[in-house]
Amino acid sequence: MRWPLRPFAALAALLLARPVSPQEPAVPAPPRAVLRGKVTVTREPPSVHVEPDISGLGITPLPEPPDRRRSIVYLETAPQGAFEEPEQPPAIMDQRSQTFVPYVLAIPVGTKVLFPNSDKTYHNVFSLSRAKRFDLGRYASGQVRSVRFDRPGVVRVFCEIHSHMNAFILVFAHRYFATTDEQNGYRIPGIPPGVYTVVVWNDGAERDKRVVRIPEDAQEVELDLTVR
Repeated sequence: MRWPLRPFAALAALLLARPVSPQEPAVPAPPRAVLRGKVTVTREPPSVHVEPDISGLGITPLPEPPDRRRSIVYLETAPQGAFEEPEQPPAIMDQRSQTFVPYVLAIPVGTKVLFPNSDKTYHNVFSLSRAKRFDLGRYASGQVRSVRFDRPGVVRVFCEIHSHMNAFILVFAHRYFATTDEQNGYRIPGIPPGVYTVVVWNDGAERDKRVVRIPEDAQEVELDLTVR
């Protein structure tokens, strides 16, 4: 004996049509604030000794003095979720008038840095730093070579041909850092509420360290630092 299919179909439809509990409302993300301020630089940078450039036969212009007043301000410990960042576009450290420009470059882990040669002489960019060891070899004016920085740390950069050329690349495992501008100001956006240690780095070393609290309802928090 065959049973009619319609009653079973109606029962199945009834079971599938059970009321669904309403979806839990999304928990709003905590507000994020901007940390901003000024860095006062009181220390005098050491003078740079320039060796004669034999390859230029006396026609190479004098090197530009590196901008050693620029500082990097960053959070010593990153807030949770700071590592979920998309891939960053390439950064540039130029070689111009026998000087690395900029003198200090701050980037997140995974960033590729381009090293164009804008001089009329050969350059050879290299580093022996633990965070990234590399040697780009000698390359001529107008050429570009690159390095991807895949570990956090401080990378000291040199030119094998011009001994007075040097620079720093600070590689961070988070995005909570900023380079001071021409007025020595800085701005770090997107910081969630909490208590953080803020560090200012200048010309090869940490120069100041402060504790700052980001309140729950804050939009901007000001903190000035000093480089001595």
